[in-house]
Amino acid sequence: MKIQQKAAIAASLMLLAGPISAQADGFYIGASVGNASLDEDFDGLVVDDDSTAYRIVAGWQFNDYFALEGGYHNFGDFEQTLDIAGVPSTVSLSADGFTLGAAGGVPVSERFALTARAGMYFWNGTAEVNNVSQATPEDSNLYLGAGIRFDVNERFQLTTDWTRYELEGAVSGVFSVGLQYQFR
Repeated sequence: MKIQQKAAIAASLMLLAGPISAQADGFYIGASVGNASLDEDFDGLVVDDDSTAYRIVAGWQFNDYFALEGGYHNFGDFEQTLDIAGVPSTVSLSADGFTLGAAGGVPVSERFALTARAGMYFWNGTAEVNNVSQATPEDSNLYLGAGIRFDVNERFQLTTDWTRYELEGAVSGVFSVGLQYQFR
């Protein structure tokens, strides 16, 4: 399935979130933004860069400790100028896709909880050298994360986490901060 089709499905699900949430105690939505880092050697081509990443999630919290969630994650663009065979060249890598997984929390006080998330990341990517496409990989890989959640009130939560994404042999770490809204 192409990324445009996946985006249309995700947008449709987000539009349904309002009516579903009116009937659903435990439903939540959230968004976060942060810094993604990539430091990998692709067959002798070393890319070491950071980019701005963002994530949108929707989920169902069964209790204080366990939730299932799905979402969309975009890594932004990793871009670097490298010397390729004596010629300065601009290398650009990007990836985005959908997540499906579990999230958990362990309350440590009335307002704070330690959090964790794990699941699969279904992604598409592009690799370009001097704006010429070199590859368009797509795969599904594991993601793992840990963080902290602060309950501002009964409905709003501030989140911060670090998540490790595997991308067909490459690894990217994403540190993000975000906001979640609980429909209660």
